[in-house]
Amino acid sequence: MNVDKDIFMRAELLLGSDVMEQIASKRVIVFGVGGVGSWCVECLVRSGIRRLTIVDCDKVCASNVNRQLMATTKTIGRAKVEALKERLLEINPNCEITALQKMYSEETHEEFGLDQYDYIIDCIDSLKDKVSLIMRSCETHAVFFSSMGAALKMDPTKIQVAEFWKVRGCPLGSALRKRMKKSGLKPAHKFKCVYSEELLENRGSNPNSETNLIVKAQINGSMAHITSIFGLTIAGLVLNDIYRKVVNEENIEKVES
Repeated sequence: MNVDKDIFMRAELLLGSDVMEQIASKRVIVFGVGGVGSWCVECLVRSGIRRLTIVDCDKVCASNVNRQLMATTKTIGRAKVEALKERLLEINPNCEITALQKMYSEETHEEFGLDQYDYIIDCIDSLKDKVSLIMRSCETHAVFFSSMGAALKMDPTKIQVAEFWKVRGCPLGSALRKRMKKSGLKPAHKFKCVYSEELLENRGSNPNSETNLIVKAQINGSMAHITSIFGLTIAGLVLNDIYRKVVNEENIEKVES
């Protein structure tokens, strides 16, 4: 079996070999492989991305199973990045997957070598760390995409894409902008986010009995059909950016000739 030829036949039929070559050449890093990031990563690999770094310090727990791709009753207790890497290599064993069980923060940002990537994807929850990742990523040459809050939502038709400063109705987006303004911070360039204006309330009780490496201040309900669409949309933004650049370059060459 010719893995690359066979599994990407339908993608190449649509995109062409030149776009597929560009997809395979790009280096991508995804921070946070939970409900949003795990789906994003799998879509990228199924679409031809081969050079991928996944970052998450957490382990799979029972409450992850309802929305995180690699979370099953068999993977509970395993490092999320290792469980996900195993799955990704079953999809395409030719991938170069770097799994980092680490936490991104302002103090650790130099450990990740952000300058070496073509695309940086933010799917982390911590407000402080998210601000740092946004600021540091926008200082690089990489294309940067960010996920806003995917919890407390049920309606998939309300999921949208907008430039960061134009995101409305999202508490996480609002909190990020407020913190940046208070600290006098402004990203070096604009970037797109996936978000939803929908904001429901938790209707069930919160036992707060998880044992994780990260202790979150608040746990909100979330559903797989929402978190997956967030992740798949970000993957689509990456793939469309590559496709658009190749096609635009070809059109410019045709005009010049």
